[in-house]
Amino acid sequence: MSTETTHAGRRTLVLTGASRGIGHATVKRFSAAGWRVITCSRQPFSDKCPWPMGPEDHIQVDLSDPENLGSAIAEMRRRLESDGSRLDALVNNAGISPKDERGQRLDSILTPMHLWRTVFQVNFFAPIMLGRGLFAELKKAGGSIVNVTSIAGARVHPFAGSAYATSKAALSSLTREMAADFGPHGIRVNAIAPGEIDTSILSPGTEKIVETIPLRRLGQPSEVAETIYYLCTQGSSYVTGSEIHVNGGQHV
Repeated sequence: MSTETTHAGRRTLVLTGASRGIGHATVKRFSAAGWRVITCSRQPFSDKCPWPMGPEDHIQVDLSDPENLGSAIAEMRRRLESDGSRLDALVNNAGISPKDERGQRLDSILTPMHLWRTVFQVNFFAPIMLGRGLFAELKKAGGSIVNVTSIAGARVHPFAGSAYATSKAALSSLTREMAADFGPHGIRVNAIAPGEIDTSILSPGTEKIVETIPLRRLGQPSEVAETIYYLCTQGSSYVTGSEIHVNGGQHV
């Protein structure tokens, strides 16, 4: 079966930060529903996270490098155009939160300025560059954008650094702006703000936070992926400009 036959007519997702945690769960959720998933991450395709057409539909890109990201966007558009695929969803999941040499959070006093710029490029500028760069493809499909923010964007977090937290707060605001600007073109833009999710990047001491969460447990990556899937499908067709908190009530 040819690639064109395989992809034509299928719904397509572009996902950043696909190699682990929430991104990995999102790949599995959309793939199980029959979507084509074009993944983007700093690492080459990993056979630890297999899905149909995974190696062929993976793009290795450094989101901290605007020029490299621009080239990746051009490659995404080329792939979509070459086989007649539509772009139904863009999920901006990638994010970085650098630590100090002891693995502790970097606060607003100690974070070097070059790290502020790198964090904002990955966590904030990359999502708007992708949204603008893939605008025509999203408009054609009446697509959806989901920005992954964080509970740290609304409150000081004991583990998330200041640059990460403020970049996620900015992304939350950007989501509203994009919803207003993209909406007249038929593109919905929403955000999800995860709390403490059971992934490999959890910091020591998280168990103390869990004791204060109303549901008294960590969230599962699959629970976040389900919310992302909802925001990219017909069930949320009149939802835009929203930020859904996926945190077991931690924010109340």
